[in-house]
Amino acid sequence: MTIANRLKDFIDSKGISYDTVAHHRTSTSRQAAIAAHVPGSIMAKSVVVHHELGYAVAVVPSTHRIELGTLQDVMDKRLGLASEDEMVSLFGDCDTGAIPPIGAAYNVPVIVDESLGDATDVYFEGGDHKTLVHVSGKDFRNLTMGAYQARFSHPAY
Repeated sequence: MTIANRLKDFIDSKGISYDTVAHHRTSTSRQAAIAAHVPGSIMAKSVVVHHELGYAVAVVPSTHRIELGTLQDVMDKRLGLASEDEMVSLFGDCDTGAIPPIGAAYNVPVIVDESLGDATDVYFEGGDHKTLVHVSGKDFRNLTMGAYQARFSHPAY
């Protein structure tokens, strides 16, 4: 797999240019950033959460951890981490754990941490564990247009 079909179709439909960065198989966004020689601060990590009304994709830099309590307060909902089965049902053309932050391609709402707001370039999982998608920061903001923006993470180290 290179980039998930639904993701590719969505990005193409917006007329946004992107490139892909191949790397050896990794298990986490942080490892993917290292493998692809990309700063972790501009590697967008997706965390799928569930709540009583559905799901959302919370997006933070790979160098950050989500503060679930803060995210619950921001969203005004009780949240839990989505299970692998839930992720497969939502992101069927993506490998588990390689969820792109472009929820609109999958009809899943997105909330983006403010720490990604000023990035001039953004990298993210393309749907497998061996390919990153690279877009300009402006194009990333276009792809996540309508996403709620808030501060709900902190640096992991």
